[in-house]
Amino acid sequence: MPGGCSRGPAAGDGRLRLARLALVLLGWVSSSSLTSSASSSTSSASSLASAQPPLPGQCPQPCECSEAARTVKCVNRNLTEVPADLPTYVRTLFLTGNQLAVLPSGAFARQPPLAELAALNLSGSRLKEVRTGAFEHLPSLRQLDLSHNPLTYLSPFAFSGSNASVSPPSPLVELMLNHLVPLTDDKQNQSLEGMVAAALRAGHALRGLRRLELASSHLLYLPRDVLAYLPGLRHLDLSNNSLVSLTYVSFRNLTHLESLHLEDNALKVLHNGTLAELQGLAHVRVFLDNNPWVCDCQMVDMVAWLKETEIVQGKARLTCAFPEKMRNRVLLELSSSDLDCDPILPQSLQTSYVFLGIVLALIGAIFLLVLYLNRKGIKKWMHNIRDACRDHMEGYHYRYEINADPRLTNLSSNSDV
Repeated sequence: MPGGCSRGPAAGDGRLRLARLALVLLGWVSSSSLTSSASSSTSSASSLASAQPPLPGQCPQPCECSEAARTVKCVNRNLTEVPADLPTYVRTLFLTGNQLAVLPSGAFARQPPLAELAALNLSGSRLKEVRTGAFEHLPSLRQLDLSHNPLTYLSPFAFSGSNASVSPPSPLVELMLNHLVPLTDDKQNQSLEGMVAAALRAGHALRGLRRLELASSHLLYLPRDVLAYLPGLRHLDLSNNSLVSLTYVSFRNLTHLESLHLEDNALKVLHNGTLAELQGLAHVRVFLDNNPWVCDCQMVDMVAWLKETEIVQGKARLTCAFPEKMRNRVLLELSSSDLDCDPILPQSLQTSYVFLGIVLALIGAIFLLVLYLNRKGIKKWMHNIRDACRDHMEGYHYRYEINADPRLTNLSSNSDV
């Protein structure tokens, strides 16, 4: 008994040690499993994070972006406003073929700013209004295309900023304003010529401009000083308009002008002042094709100038459009004897004058007929006028005789007393 009792405590101690060892082993296994599960959850979370789309603002939803080319294209997406989440790396932005209608002030203001945007194309986006400061906060903008928009309002300070007196000059180098013809149902408070001129000269904002395109906008004239604020201009496109004359336009300030496109207008003749200014530009090339030149005596100086100058490109193609006898005659082949100031009127104009003569003759005949039918009344009226005049003259003569004769004067005085 004593021996068995002595073994009992020793065996209990062994079992206790085994139990403690088992607990230690279980704790180590559970800790290692928790660590592995935590690491696996961390890796799965990182993989999910990497699979998420880029943060908002990297590329607008309806646009296509290329960070390598620094280009964003939002073309034909029916956008009604400029996307707010444009990427800051964009250098070339296409917003063509949309429904923008109005470009408000600060339309491109962003934080951080679009500091690298250099080329902006808004053509064909149905823009009707471009308001003051629409292109502010674009310090690197060099090229702007507003062509093919039915503009009815272009703010004079669209390019110079909301405060032209303190705003820096626009960085624009190229400005395209082709085909700015309003829709037929739009009412324009100001002529397109005046609207564009006001925007070009406001605050000297575009003095760094080198290319200006104003083609196909139905311009009838150019305001007198519209080019005076563009001293750096090198390329001017006025083709396919309705310009009748350049008499009041001065090119003298455009000393760097290299190309002047005047094709497809309604020019009849270039006068001496314009010819002298064009000849004074050192590097210019002038394009004058497809204008209805009137070959009369006023064309003598221009023909002589064309024969001497080398600045007109394709001058051998210039031909007369009027009068009919000179039609299609080449200007360079004309002599002063060919040019006279008795142009033959068009047949329609001759017919109009004949019709006017017939109408006037008919009116004269009716007037004479009325006089004839009322000859008795007119004769009586003439007799009455004659009698009235005679009575008046006799009374005047009687008073004159009284005043001239002293005796009659005294008699008249006594009779009055």
